[in-house]
Amino acid sequence: MKFILGKKLGMTQIFREDGRVVPVTKVQAGPCVITKVKTVKSDGLNAVQIGYGDKKLFRLNKAEQGQLKGLPALRFKKDFRVDEDSTLKFGDYFTVSTFVAGEKVKVTGTSKGRGFQGVVKRYSFRGSPASHGHKDQLRMPGSIGATGPARVFKGTRMGGHMGDTQITIENLEIVEINLETNELLIKGAVPGARNGLIWISTIKGTVVPEKNLLEKEDISTETITESELSSNEVVEEEKEIIETPVVEDAGENIIEEGVIEEINNEEASAEVEADKENN
Repeated sequence: MKFILGKKLGMTQIFREDGRVVPVTKVQAGPCVITKVKTVKSDGLNAVQIGYGDKKLFRLNKAEQGQLKGLPALRFKKDFRVDEDSTLKFGDYFTVSTFVAGEKVKVTGTSKGRGFQGVVKRYSFRGSPASHGHKDQLRMPGSIGATGPARVFKGTRMGGHMGDTQITIENLEIVEINLETNELLIKGAVPGARNGLIWISTIKGTVVPEKNLLEKEDISTETITESELSSNEVVEEEKEIIETPVVEDAGENIIEEGVIEEINNEEASAEVEADKENN
């Protein structure tokens, strides 16, 4: 089963290739992180807990800080059932790339809270006739049942708190996926107000994590042996010798070291012979 958490951004419309207008709900989903892996042995079921949204560090209690050790502070957490052979592990990170356009999904959210409402709005009661003799009775609930038991039967439809309940809508189609902004365009309306938390899931498929936030990338360092180091130094010295400029005076030839030594020896022998003749 595929799953992800997100927030509702609002409704818009798009045009298909054949010109038809499709009303869609824009949802910013993910990125999500696996914060806990539950098993039958330890928790009684196979499930994973995923986290979504940023949360300030100082708002985390000690238990949350210990559970999210090594992970960023997450605002929302939700459990999803997985198969026993699931390969998901703590720290796995995934985005909307898990889903494909055209898939059918189940969307769950919390409906808008409407406060205390009467039976006309809450249960679509017709109300009393608005003719003569029905003063202040237009939106009244009317009789609530027999008077013999002298109590209100359980489940009687009456005025009360409306909205702010969990609602699930099935078989909604993913029309388009935007990987750059992590947005899903879902056909039709989804429960909840703008910026409300919703969770999306499919019946088939598996979540494919992009990476693990706790695994550090291996940095391969090449070890240089002493022989390689000495050879590198020799090469650098040769480069320095080649790069040193050679300045030649105009009109003068370069004399090799061996020729210079022969000239010096001839001058020394001539001086010795001259000393002998003088003596």
